[in-house]
Amino acid sequence: MRYKNIFNLGIAISLLTCSPFIGAQSQGKLKIGFMLPATGTYAALGTAIDNGFRLYVNEQGGKIGGREIEYVRVDDESDPSKAADNVNKLIKRDNVDVIVGSVHSGVAMAMAKAAKESGTLLIVPNAGAVAVTGPMCAPNIFRSSFSNWQPGFAMGEVAAKKGHKKIVTITWKYAAGEETMKGFKDGFEKSGGSVIKDLTLPFPNVEFQALLTEIASLKPDAVFTFFAGAGAAKFVKDYAAAGLKKSIPLYGSGFLTDGVLDAEGVDAEGILTTLHYADNLNNKRDQSFRLAYAKTFKLQPDVYAVQGYDAAQMLAIGLSATQGDAKNITTFAQALMKSKIDSPRGTFTLSSSHNPVQDIYLRKVIGKENVNEGVASKALADPGLGCKM
Repeated sequence: MRYKNIFNLGIAISLLTCSPFIGAQSQGKLKIGFMLPATGTYAALGTAIDNGFRLYVNEQGGKIGGREIEYVRVDDESDPSKAADNVNKLIKRDNVDVIVGSVHSGVAMAMAKAAKESGTLLIVPNAGAVAVTGPMCAPNIFRSSFSNWQPGFAMGEVAAKKGHKKIVTITWKYAAGEETMKGFKDGFEKSGGSVIKDLTLPFPNVEFQALLTEIASLKPDAVFTFFAGAGAAKFVKDYAAAGLKKSIPLYGSGFLTDGVLDAEGVDAEGILTTLHYADNLNNKRDQSFRLAYAKTFKLQPDVYAVQGYDAAQMLAIGLSATQGDAKNITTFAQALMKSKIDSPRGTFTLSSSHNPVQDIYLRKVIGKENVNEGVASKALADPGLGCKM
């Protein structure tokens, strides 16, 4: 009888060990470090990303890869000078399993460097810095959003098709602005268009008046811009107040109007932008997402919420394949690269540099919506220049 009991105990231990959920349970909670802006120009964007991420997790019963979640949050203040210290606190002090962030491209560059050096899993839910999935790419770095080049390139093609020949660009002088303008030029100039002047001002400066006066004197066919958050809202209002809206069409990367239409009001009416999300896509995934987000947060979702939602979804796909092990980067990456991610924006895949390959929509501001006018660029992939894994 004693041997029989030992035999039965052995079977029980064997069954427990073979269970696909035991690995995840024995690892305890999954520690996710959120490095997002909670104050300053991009604060609302950070909140939307956080909301979207948590919405997906809640839909999975509070677990990802079989593990409950513990959040550690750091306000990155959209300040690149503090980014290295902030991300290293998450990695070395808080011992997080995964880092999620950020909005500001300069901050994301420091995060990518730290993630690459430490091997910590990083998912970027907004910052479009080209280098993150270019020269800084790594097996453990993924993006759920876009590269700055993508919406810029798509609008360059749109502007050329509309017959514009001479365009002025205006943006903040930092990575996101410069790379968006590079994408625009690549799309616009290949069809014979010419950018006659690049206007810039330091981030997060919003004193636009002198530059608006210069635009008026240059008399371009149109203006293309990249601004986001509170800066975008002020630019749109200042552009209209200067009387330019009536005579010089304003085009933008979608962040010019996304999430800030309430602040921009009637001054945004009719503006065309390009982005990987619009307010009336009418696919079933988007409809259920928008309903759940509005019900949970009493707010309408925007592209930032979608990117946060998909960051969580990508994390879940990878961790399901590794049974919750965030250090098994090889299996995690293989699972994501094979996946078609069922996003509210429409299904997308990942490029070899781990950046979304996705449709970029042409949107028009009508009332308080960025209404879908059709696909500007189908399944657009960032070139991923300089990426070697």
